[in-house]
Amino acid sequence: MYRIAVVLIVASHLAFVGYVVVGGFLAVRWPRTLWLHGAATFWAVLIVFAHLDCPLTWLERRARDAAGMVPLPPDGFIAHYLAGVLYPPAWTTAVEVAVLVTVLGSWALC
Repeated sequence: MYRIAVVLIVASHLAFVGYVVVGGFLAVRWPRTLWLHGAATFWAVLIVFAHLDCPLTWLERRARDAAGMVPLPPDGFIAHYLAGVLYPPAWTTAVEVAVLVTVLGSWALC
């Protein structure tokens, strides 16, 4: 049961990250969603720059523990699932800048 929770939490994390990247472009088509994208982006900025722990990360840690799985590393979701998997860890700053430019560009279109 807890393994299923871990999978759903990871999928939710990936959906959140994807929404932060492309949600502004969705707001071009559906302008009423811009506030939601702004809130998601604000939360992502707090996670990255203020080093806040996402509630999904907390839930994943609990579910992994309850399932007897290997714990999530202290660096969190992005360091474990994205950096080193989708891009080299040395590119983290460049990826963060690219995401920021993408978000700002999508907002400019709105």
